[in-house]
Amino acid sequence: MEYSSGRQGKRVVVTGATGNVGTSVVRALAADPDVESVLGLARRMPALRIPKAEWDTVDLSRADCEDRLAGLLRGADAVVHLAWRFQPTHDPVVTWQSNVLGSQRVFEAAARSEVPALVHASSVGAYSPGPKDEPGVDEEWPTHGWPDAAYCREKSYLERALDAFELRHPEIRVVRMRPGFLFKETAAPEQRRIFAGRYAPGPLLRPDLLPFVPDLRGLRFQVLHTDDAADAYRLAVLRDVRGPFNLAADPVIDAHRLAELLDARIVRIPRALVRTALAAAWRAHAVPASPHLFDAVLRLPVLDSARARDVLGWQPARTAEEALNAFLHGVRTGAGENTAPLAGRKIG
Repeated sequence: MEYSSGRQGKRVVVTGATGNVGTSVVRALAADPDVESVLGLARRMPALRIPKAEWDTVDLSRADCEDRLAGLLRGADAVVHLAWRFQPTHDPVVTWQSNVLGSQRVFEAAARSEVPALVHASSVGAYSPGPKDEPGVDEEWPTHGWPDAAYCREKSYLERALDAFELRHPEIRVVRMRPGFLFKETAAPEQRRIFAGRYAPGPLLRPDLLPFVPDLRGLRFQVLHTDDAADAYRLAVLRDVRGPFNLAADPVIDAHRLAELLDARIVRIPRALVRTALAAAWRAHAVPASPHLFDAVLRLPVLDSARARDVLGWQPARTAEEALNAFLHGVRTGAGENTAPLAGRKIG
């Protein structure tokens, strides 16, 4: 199939290409016959080989990366922007420089290089607090985030930045993906380090060693296998669609489903008690996950993914429980990939 670029197939650039979502998106795009080549960008060069994929490095937190970034995007049919830095949670200025200012550099480089399509990784975390009941909120729900959590604050800010960007550049097709929590087996080392810390012993995260699941008010969230999310990104690159898309798989996860999954009993615990303990551990640098993110998770709305199904033609191939099982298996076995974010490490 001929494209206006004169090539047989699309040339796609993916930022944050070596993380949980990035590795799956690069593979999904590279496997599609309508994609000719994929350029994966990251802060560190991976030792990963994927057919039709090439790699390069760029640090989006640096103001002097703009010329280089524009050069890397020149001639691309689409850019998928996934790059995101979750830590250090104790220094939000660092994450702001990478996530917010870095994202704006990608947006402006895409316009400067005349890239016709921009697919941006937003999140359920961009949404304002909302109902936990199904069928959930659609894409019209307010995206003001939970302002006390840096992750939500940054995702929400970029929604406003994209609003302004679309007004300035109506010629660019902008897509915003708003998925729930994304899990896969080989991303377990990265996610363990993000939420539990690099010294959390993965082999001890076994169902038979978890005595109970806390039943907290508001503990209802949605999970999606990363490979299913990657397929939605692939469709967004190749199809003439615009706007936001919620992405989530059934069923909604709560304490009862977690207890069944882990073969553990449920214990009702006051939310304030859990938050106090988490806040103390975070202040002591014992865990990287902040109590502000804990507050946000208990307030995030349940998503309705009907628009992704009807407009994008997407639906997940795996259940939320299958995605969680893949993650747990990866945590216990130390599964990973040949990239810096996903490198499996022995603990102890």
